[in-house]
Amino acid sequence: MVKVVIWSFVKIDFDMEIQNTQECFVQLWRKLERTRRLLGGQYKRFCIRRVLKVWFGGEATDDFIWEVCNRCNQEGWNELPIPSLYPRKHRELLRAIVAVRLGISYYRINLRAIDKAYSIVFPQSTPINVNKKKRDPLPTSPRGGGKGTPKRLND
Repeated sequence: MVKVVIWSFVKIDFDMEIQNTQECFVQLWRKLERTRRLLGGQYKRFCIRRVLKVWFGGEATDDFIWEVCNRCNQEGWNELPIPSLYPRKHRELLRAIVAVRLGISYYRINLRAIDKAYSIVFPQSTPINVNKKKRDPLPTSPRGGGKGTPKRLND
């Protein structure tokens, strides 16, 4: 028996159960990158609407797409950047998809799990949520008068 796999635009095999866990987000990040490559190979725009149509097929109704776009504050036809270089929009997209599919609040999605999953899938990229180095207070001049110290008159 010969098994032939034909890529179609209708639907990618999406048999995974969506959950609010790190393992699920790892699979979603990988699926997002595969979808970007698939759509690029078909010369189609990599946008939220197409991603949802590819992932969910007929289940991706206009209402579902609108709900996802509304929750992540993005427009459905705007082209998305490459996930490994500009992950913030994609993080919000995955967050919105999980929230809509599970029927929970957008703010109850585990952001730490999404960020850790991103670091697993794209290890060469800078992690999404890097704590910025705290800056020292404004430098003071040796003569005084800087913003950090009062000016001395007798020096």
